[in-house]
Amino acid sequence: MSASAEPLGLREAKKQETRQLISDHATRLFLQKGFEETTIAEIATAARVAKKTVTNYFARKEDIALDHHEAFTAGLARTVENRAAGESALTALRRAFSSAVQEHDAVAGFAGPDFSRMIAGSPTLTTRLRDLHDERERSLADALASAVATDAGDITPRAAAAQLAAAHRLLFSRIQELTLAGHDNDHIAATLAAESVRVFDQLEPALGNYAIR
Repeated sequence: MSASAEPLGLREAKKQETRQLISDHATRLFLQKGFEETTIAEIATAARVAKKTVTNYFARKEDIALDHHEAFTAGLARTVENRAAGESALTALRRAFSSAVQEHDAVAGFAGPDFSRMIAGSPTLTTRLRDLHDERERSLADALASAVATDAGDITPRAAAAQLAAAHRLLFSRIQELTLAGHDNDHIAATLAAESVRVFDQLEPALGNYAIR
C-alpha cells in the first residue's frame, strides 16, 4: 500500500460524512418547513458548514432532497449492462424491480409518507422528478443501443427504452400513490409484486427477446 492510499481513503470518508451530514439536516428541515420554504443558508447553519460547502456538494437544492438521483438515473442502464448470460433486457429489469420491491428500496419509490408528501407538495421537486425520469430513459436507451450494437441512427433502442422506462415510471408513481393513501410498505410491496407482473407481461410480446446477452 502506498503512503498516499490511507490519507486518500480518509479524505473520501470525510467527504462522504460531510455530504451525509448536509443531506440529513436538509431532509429534517424540508420535512419540518417544506422544501420550497427552506433555504440553503438554513441548511448550512443546521449542518454547521459554510453555504459554499453545501453548494459544492449539491449543485441544486432539489439535488439535496433527491439525493439518490444518480443511482436513480443510472439504475435501469446498469441493470441492462450487468444482465446475466441468456437474459433479455426486460427479464433483467423485471427481476431487478422485483428485488427492489422486496427490499422496499427508496430508489424504487419507497420513500415513506412524510417524504412522499413533501415531494407531492413541491412544484420544484415534482418537476425535477419528471426530469430524472427522462434522464433515466435516455441512459437506458444508450445502454440498449450498446447492448445490441446498433447503428447510431437506429430508433429501436429508443423505442424500447421508452416502453421500459414508462413501465418503471408508472410503477414508481403507483408506489407513491399507495404511500400517500396511507398504506404501509408491506402492503405496498405485496400490491406491486402482483401489479408489476401484469405491467411487465404486457411488454413481453414486443420486448421479451430484445437485447438478449
